[in-house]
Parts: sequence; structure tokens; C-alpha cells
Amino acid sequence: MRLFARLGANRVNVSDLAEEAGVARGTIYNAVPNPDRLFEEVAGDLACEMQERVRLSIVEIADPARRLSCGIRLFLRRAHEEPQWGRFIVHFGFSNKSLRGLLTASSTEEIVKATGTGRYAIRQEQVTSMVAIIGGATLSGMMLVLEGYKSWREAGSEVAELILVSLGIDRVEAGEIARCELPELVQQ
Repeated sequence: MRLFARLGANRVNVSDLAEEAGVARGTIYNAVPNPDRLFEEVAGDLACEMQERVRLSIVEIADPARRLSCGIRLFLRRAHEEPQWGRFIVHFGFSNKSLRGLLTASSTEEIVKATGTGRYAIRQEQVTSMVAIIGGATLSGMMLVLEGYKSWREAGSEVAELILVSLGIDRVEAGEIARCELPELVQQ
């Protein structure tokens, strides 16, 4: 993650990997079947791992607004606790397909359902745009945390509240939901 975040997705070579790991180039060739696909594998693994951890962390929460709020806040807290992970996600969140999916996969279905039940006050045709807004706001919130502009608690609650208000949740209720107790991020 450090190398990709520092050098870029297409600029890391076997020599860089060997130097970072403190091993010979041959060891990299033996351990990594296809070094040219390493970035996609790393990004895919990170996306799947975080999706599953968030899913397991909020499985007991029934309200879609609270689930969304907790999901956003879990991302920001992890960026604070694991800055290297956060920088990787922020750096490649829009440009990598796996990471874009990380921010949108579960949101789309849940927003469609919550819109259908009237919990959210957006039109069905606006769901895709709303999912993009949620992803962008989450990445921006992570950046605020990583750059030291806000604490993860401040940025997480503010981003979650603003997203909920944009979905049609009453501002007072949105504020309460955005500051409710946050479940622990389940370890895998």
C-alpha cells in the first residue's frame, strides 16, 4: 500500500517491491505470481475486506439511515487508526474499479429500498447520483482526517449528518443518528 500510494498504481516495479520488503528480486518473483496485477489484487483485497467488516459491524442495525451513518463513520475511524490504509483508499478511491465498488456496493441496494419505503426522500432515478455523493463525501471526510483538519469523530458525524439531510432526513434526527453510538469495526 505504501509503495502504491507513494509511487502510483502503474509505477511500482519488482525492484521497488524487493527494496520495500527487504528481500531479493527473485523472492518477489517467487511470491508474487504476476507482479503486473499486484495493484489490482491489493485493491480488490482491501475492498472486499472492508466491505465485509462493515457489513458484519452493522448487521444488527435495522434503520437504513443509522446503517449508512455508521458505515461512513467506520471508514473515517479506520482512516484515523490506519493512516496508511486511509491514504491508499483516498488516493485511489475514484480511479480504481474495486475501490469505487467499496464505496458504492452496499449503498445502492440499501438506498433503493429506503427510498421505496419512504425513509429517504429522493427519486429512484437519483440513487446513482446519491451513491456517488456518498462515496465522494466519505473520501473527502477521510482526507480531512488524514490531513489533520478534523478529528475522525467530527468529520464522521458531520459527513454522515449532511448526507442524511440530503436524503431527506430531518436535520435534528440526522444529527442524532450521526452521533449515535458507533459499533466496533469487526476484525476478520
